[in-house]
Amino acid sequence: METSFGDRLRALRRRAGLTLEALAEASGVSARAISDMERGRSRGPQDRTLVALFDGLGLGGAERADLAAAARAARAQNASGRPRSGEPPRGVSDFVGREAESKLIAQHADGAGTGRMAPVVLIHGQGGLGKTALALHAGEELRARFPDGRCYLDLRGMDPTPLAVGAALRRLLQALGADPGRIATSEDEQASQLRAILAERRVLLLLDNAADETQVRPLLPGTGTAMTIVTSRRTLAGLEGVLRIGLAPLADAEAAGLLRTIGGATSRSASDTEIGTVARLCGNLPLALRIAGTRFASRPGWTMRHLIDRLADEERRLANLTAGDTGVAAAFALSYAQLTGPTATLFRRLALIPGDDFTAPLAAVLVDTDHHHAEHLLDDLADLGLLQAVGDRYRLHDLIRLYAAECLRTDETRPERDAARRRMLDALIDTAITAGRWYEPGHGAPPGHWRGLDPLDTQDRARAWLRAELSNWVGALRAAARDGQHQQVVDIAESMHWYSDQSAKDGPWHEVYQRSRTAAAHLPDRRQEITHINYLAWVLIYLELRYADGVELAMQAHRMADEHGDAKGEAEALWLAGAGWARAGDHDRSLTAIRRAIDVADAAGIHDACVQYLVSLGTAYKLAGRTDEAVDQYRAAIQQAQVRPMSRTPRLVALSTGHNGLLRTLTQARRWPEALAEAPATLTAVQRSGSVLQLSTTHLLIGLTYAGLGMRDAARAALTRALELNGSMVQPDPETTEAAESALAALDVPDDNGPAPPTL
Repeated sequence: METSFGDRLRALRRRAGLTLEALAEASGVSARAISDMERGRSRGPQDRTLVALFDGLGLGGAERADLAAAARAARAQNASGRPRSGEPPRGVSDFVGREAESKLIAQHADGAGTGRMAPVVLIHGQGGLGKTALALHAGEELRARFPDGRCYLDLRGMDPTPLAVGAALRRLLQALGADPGRIATSEDEQASQLRAILAERRVLLLLDNAADETQVRPLLPGTGTAMTIVTSRRTLAGLEGVLRIGLAPLADAEAAGLLRTIGGATSRSASDTEIGTVARLCGNLPLALRIAGTRFASRPGWTMRHLIDRLADEERRLANLTAGDTGVAAAFALSYAQLTGPTATLFRRLALIPGDDFTAPLAAVLVDTDHHHAEHLLDDLADLGLLQAVGDRYRLHDLIRLYAAECLRTDETRPERDAARRRMLDALIDTAITAGRWYEPGHGAPPGHWRGLDPLDTQDRARAWLRAELSNWVGALRAAARDGQHQQVVDIAESMHWYSDQSAKDGPWHEVYQRSRTAAAHLPDRRQEITHINYLAWVLIYLELRYADGVELAMQAHRMADEHGDAKGEAEALWLAGAGWARAGDHDRSLTAIRRAIDVADAAGIHDACVQYLVSLGTAYKLAGRTDEAVDQYRAAIQQAQVRPMSRTPRLVALSTGHNGLLRTLTQARRWPEALAEAPATLTAVQRSGSVLQLSTTHLLIGLTYAGLGMRDAARAALTRALELNGSMVQPDPETTEAAESALAALDVPDDNGPAPPTL
């Protein structure tokens, strides 16, 4: 009859004349562990423990080999026996993606058995991201590295009453083979027993769906050869020495791959565009993708277009992302149920925010509190995975936003919703107008008593707010238009007049001025309507290069201005029409219109506009190929900008555009020494104006000038700076990019004449 490992160990100990305590002292293995081995209550020991026993017993080569073989047989018998409590549930057979996360987990497993603390990995994130699926997948991938098995426990962290610590400890101890009769009664002693067992086994613990740190901490091993993977919707920030892996939605390619895998044969006829659209509507969320793919696969008569049409309806999207007892909304509801009153209220109302992301001050307005309290509430939401926090900004996943909107409709009254929405829109509109007015003549810094979403105490801060909150203040503009708040729409657009000139490539100016033109038509002041027609004409001519359309609109404004005796509107319309004709190649009409605009503005004493038109006349001469006249005109315009009584921002803009136009003309004419002499003044003027687009262009022109003079190192530095500045804009200017890159390439080719003139 074959002798078991426990019997052999007991026989060898007695032959050596050692008690349990004596062998424990000689080997360093606890007496309890040796007793469990001898009675067959624990698995065969791992190699490190076995070597310690060999040494403690003073065994030679043959006896060592014999006992080692018995230990391996014991482990194998245990592993191949009937299923034990704690076996992991069935994972998914079509696991896709998460390669980087899986690699991190595998690398962290290398720390098991190195003498340091046993490695612990926490996988956290919102519901539906596939945390459990990743944990089970990683456990399967690591199976060979943990021959003593894997032990799974659902901690029920999202239940109204999560699994108690004592119950969790007992289940783990029993799953690991501990004698139920010898399990301690206190939680501290149970935790000590668990650590003692795990110290000698290569076991992978999978602790799924953890509630908090208090629940998890007693379950973790100390030193030894075990490893633990924990999943939780919370970040469990109080746990130390843990590798945290925060899951995000799948990458586009991974999401598409998962959809095609689940969809099976029925998805083969779908185009990449259709698959990508479904993935986007699912927010690349694994749970949503699985449900969508399953629904598609189970309906052979459907095309991918059927699925797209159903998911496109935002009010029904969550309902369509339900299959059997599984649903995206149900997954989110578990987290929502964890929220306290104020946090739940804020979560619901975040669905009202129009933009892609937001900061604490905007969230504070929704619940009528200060931003410090709002930060605490937002941190609670982020900790539970209902928000994504990046720096000081927060973002809702698209599907969570839809769920929050559902909660808002069902859990709050219409007056409560409307009041919160009105406070938020008014705050956005007021702050946007105040920020834009930093650039407007006669405005600047807000008054000391003003309180908004940002202090806006400097122009740089105003610019930063307008850029960061672009999707929010434009969303507020759209909401005002939908609500028929025509004067608010006009006020927002009017406040952006000079800011839009300096941020031409960084804003949705067509939409802004199209909406303000429409809104102004509903108001009684026709001069206001003329102004906003001209603003839209500016967008068409200067930003969209739609010269004919822009000129037609400008001439419409001119006719209205003439009818209503609006000298300012008439001059601006003539200037815009002249600019459009100049760029379209109709130089005679262009020069006539711009000269007329100058005369009208000068006669009316509109100095800000008059100097701007003087600069434009220089541009019209340049486009007509009349270089000497263009140079003279730019210099005259710069001189007038220095002596006329102008507002600060228009003066800065006139000086920057005048100097930039002069430098451009000299560069294109290859008048390199004159261009080099003009460069410092241009750079100073453009830097003062704050226009990143013009600053990028100026560095491009300076780089071309250096290249023309054979100063290649200086040219490279200036051209590289031009590319950096251009790339920093929301919408980089492609012509600047092309010209700078071409000039840099040309520097490597000998050319006595310097690079070709820019085509900007």
